[in-house]
Amino acid sequence: MSLAYSHTEIAPRELKPSLYELEGISRQAVEAHYRLYEGYVAKRNEILARLADADPAAANQTYSELRALKVELTFAIGGIKNHELYFEHLGGNGGDPKGAFGELVVREFGSVAEWRVDLKATGMAARGWAWTAWDWDERRLFNYIGDAQNTFPVWNATPIVALDVYEHAYFLDFGTDRAAYIEAFFNNLDYGVVDGWVEAYGIGR
Repeated sequence: MSLAYSHTEIAPRELKPSLYELEGISRQAVEAHYRLYEGYVAKRNEILARLADADPAAANQTYSELRALKVELTFAIGGIKNHELYFEHLGGNGGDPKGAFGELVVREFGSVAEWRVDLKATGMAARGWAWTAWDWDERRLFNYIGDAQNTFPVWNATPIVALDVYEHAYFLDFGTDRAAYIEAFFNNLDYGVVDGWVEAYGIGR
């Protein structure tokens, strides 16, 4: 086994009961979405096991094979992390954020309405994800776009709102009406969870 790829298998996190009672997003859609997340966890475990058995110095180990595994690993791990953020901060009552996150939003965007408009537009323009993140270098919040689980990362930035706009997130309930799904996403955000991340990470200090 390669020490570079020694690892412990992980298991999917369980969904909170409140995720089965979302406003406008059905239990069927949540369960289908969760199965995709489970698939990312399984794929991560599988790829790391394959890498642990690989010998990058062996004559029959091609760089293209190693590249394929490592790129696939970034997609699987991105899928895990994105979905854990997504599921964890749903199950609330939406509305306007009032706590630590709300204060940051007003400071950086001028108002909650402006933040919401920009994140929704980012989600409509994205092929996969839109995030609100804290940039540790510029010391500010911003919204950015992702077309897949592992595209367009911004280094030294911490996502604290994760909006999944892949079709699997909304097609069962909304068909092609992505805009309506994004409104449902906002209506189900648990800003207490987001505030907890802001406080735990020391964001904005």
